[in-house]
Amino acid sequence: QLQLEESGGGLVRPGGSVRLSCAASGIALDAYAVGWFRQAPGKEREGVSCMGSTGASTHYADSVKGRFTISRDNEEVYLEMNSLKPEDATVYSCAVRSIWIVQAACNPQRYDYWGQGTQVTVSS
Repeated sequence: QLQLEESGGGLVRPGGSVRLSCAASGIALDAYAVGWFRQAPGKEREGVSCMGSTGASTHYADSVKGRFTISRDNEEVYLEMNSLKPEDATVYSCAVRSIWIVQAACNPQRYDYWGQGTQVTVSS
């Protein structure tokens, strides 16, 4: 059974940076479509950044374009978060799709495996 575990969250000042990591057990991540999502209390889960199976296609939410970068190797998926804002503070989760799909898509309903999430707090 595929398991995902996020790490790297914590407290960061506005304008600061943090790098989230998502480790997978049981698969080589560089062959799967992956994504990072966040969900604030009382709000729907939002697709932050996603990558297709080949890695050539990526998608970013408008709110994070130019500030966040998704990347991966065969073991982990990363989310580099720069110029953080208070509104970026919430729980971030990584997810994997079980089918081969080239085009990146951030619809959370299309993802099959999820990590527990890591909290990012942005505060001075």
